[in-house]
Amino acid sequence: MGKYSEYKTINLPWLAKIPANWELIRNKQFLREKKDIVGDLSNQFTLLSLTLRGVIKRDLSEKKGKLPGSFDTYKIISPGDIIFCLFDMDETPRTVGLSEYDGMLTGAYTVFQVNGINPQFLYYYYLSLDNIKALRPLYTGLRKTIKTDTFLALKLPVPPRAEQDQIVRFLDWKVSEINKLIGIRRKEIQELEELKAEIINSAILQGIDSNVVMKKTDVYYLPKIPATWKVIKIKRICKVGASISNQLKKHTDQDKVVFLPMENISENGKIDCSIKQPIAKVRTGFSSFAKNDVIVAKITPCFENGKGACLDELESDIGYGTTELFNLRAGNDVLPKYLYYITMTKIFRSLGEGQMTGSAGQKRVPADFIRNFVIGLPSIAIQYKIIDYICLKTSQINRLICTKHKQLEFLKELCSTIISDVVTGKIDVRNIPVPAYEHVDDLTADDGEDNDEETGIPGEED
Repeated sequence: MGKYSEYKTINLPWLAKIPANWELIRNKQFLREKKDIVGDLSNQFTLLSLTLRGVIKRDLSEKKGKLPGSFDTYKIISPGDIIFCLFDMDETPRTVGLSEYDGMLTGAYTVFQVNGINPQFLYYYYLSLDNIKALRPLYTGLRKTIKTDTFLALKLPVPPRAEQDQIVRFLDWKVSEINKLIGIRRKEIQELEELKAEIINSAILQGIDSNVVMKKTDVYYLPKIPATWKVIKIKRICKVGASISNQLKKHTDQDKVVFLPMENISENGKIDCSIKQPIAKVRTGFSSFAKNDVIVAKITPCFENGKGACLDELESDIGYGTTELFNLRAGNDVLPKYLYYITMTKIFRSLGEGQMTGSAGQKRVPADFIRNFVIGLPSIAIQYKIIDYICLKTSQINRLICTKHKQLEFLKELCSTIISDVVTGKIDVRNIPVPAYEHVDDLTADDGEDNDEETGIPGEED
């Protein structure tokens, strides 16, 4: 891939030059805003969502994300329409999408019918700008909004139609190639995570000594445990919902302590202690915990995904956080880290999921499930050995996972760079033959940072 033979200077804030045979044309030459709404016919339309992987069909039966009381104000969408979120543009992960479907979409978004330009070329161009939030110079107000008239008056670089079509063919091919590699890396990461989970599960349920004498139990998910272990309910070895009243006596209301929103609690036992709040601000209306407690997310899907931690690295002696947490305080018979690994076993998570109560999307694990969960418990000395074993094995796997994640980031950056370079004319793909290839979508939203694929739908909080 080479460069064009001649370029000309332009005055876009994010682009200094374009190929000499391209033109600068305002959006309004190609876009006509659509404002038709579904009204009381919403039951005849498929619900669509703008997500990190474009415009997708949404299954209402999953009860996923926030939904309005009524869809009457939703806009009618047709295949080939291009959708923009023209507000909160820095905070919204994806602000542009091209629909392949008939359906309806929240009225908060701006919808355009496309004419006179390849819609996929237009989408790739604005996707390249969205990837670097290049439209910041056009923002106004606290909501970082671009007015529709301002957007329609904006100029974009437009190659001849045949060249647009070739650019789209080329990018469809290259993006599919990269998505295929991304899919392979994600599968490798998933397999490594499953291996890590199996190591924890096996060590906590059966121990790490293959030569030890085993005994039968009457617990169906613990058919055999080492003979020296005792069968016991968690409530006998820890306090569920332990108080921090004694620790509070050492503090004033002005003292700052760690605050943990759910996003600062990972699925691999790590916590982000960067948020500190005065005790007066958080002592009511939030959950509390102490250093060395074990926290477990109680709400779906955080519980199933393994959100929780042993707070041995908490940066204050007490802390507060989201109300969607249980805190467990280890007694004399169990080490805090070992207690955490109990809560990370697959059987603990799967049985807890089965006992969740509440409406779809708001289901929670009852505290009694945790209190009455039965486990085989070894001596403290053996607990130390099992913890060391798990830490050794999982740290090795974590290093591999970290490498795979870096490869993923490189591939995503490579994809963004290729799209940007091609749609802005930095490289010339006119004479590059596009072979037959398998079309591959990027089927995962954001590498596990957030299992909800919705980007956050403005105007759907009612």
